[in-house]
Amino acid sequence: MSFRLFEGKEHADIYQKYRFDPPDEVKSIILSYLDKKKGKPHVLAVDLGCGTGQNTRVLAPHFQEVVGIDVSEAQLAVARRVPGSPNITYRASPAEDLPFEDGSVDLVTAASAAHWFNADAFLKEAERVLKPRGCIALLGYSTTTCELHCNNGTGDLTEVLTEVWDCLMPYGNKQVEVSNSMLQEILEAIRFPEKERVENIAVKTRLSVCDFLGYVQSFSMYQAYSKADPEAAKTMIQRIQQRFLEMGVSSAEKELEIWQKYFCVLASKPE
Repeated sequence: MSFRLFEGKEHADIYQKYRFDPPDEVKSIILSYLDKKKGKPHVLAVDLGCGTGQNTRVLAPHFQEVVGIDVSEAQLAVARRVPGSPNITYRASPAEDLPFEDGSVDLVTAASAAHWFNADAFLKEAERVLKPRGCIALLGYSTTTCELHCNNGTGDLTEVLTEVWDCLMPYGNKQVEVSNSMLQEILEAIRFPEKERVENIAVKTRLSVCDFLGYVQSFSMYQAYSKADPEAAKTMIQRIQQRFLEMGVSSAEKELEIWQKYFCVLASKPE
């Protein structure tokens, strides 16, 4: 069974506003892998744990049809409100029980979501629905390798980011560890002979201080913290703002840069 930690309406709105779209660098790796292993045409992509549809919309120009799947009706409601391509649809379903016929899907993908799935059940379903030579592509990044920078002379702000993770980690769980391991358990569990993991895909994303604070609040760990102790969670956000001031970042609109190292687990179903 999937973990269900992203189901509130307020959380869905935060997720859509502040989470990053999957970077072009990773998208290119996935599409090149699919071209190499299966070839065109690319008919159907299924984006699991799609949330509010960031990855779904990125894939849409490259497939005849893209279906975003999530267990959260609140997340899907937000996804449906966001303008997108006419070839996108969204459906409520767990990743472990997919509403697709055997051998009907070209690509099964998940962006920063696969660590929430029951790995064995999900992989069994992926194997069932994929066409011969169809591909799995699971992308994400480890929070332990992120850096935070500002180009106004204050330079490296990574210690603020480290303080955030230190505060939130008590509200994490094993699934967060699976993500930070670059999905090692899932990679090992994939039964396809052709599988690999591309690592250290360096991506720099610009965002304001305000956007960074929203990004922090989009995490499941922050949401768990806020549920357990709302005032303490608000105080943490205020403390981050104060730390930026102490380090010379004077405005909530000041532009920061978060440096992330993405990975992508890739596999291709045999003929």
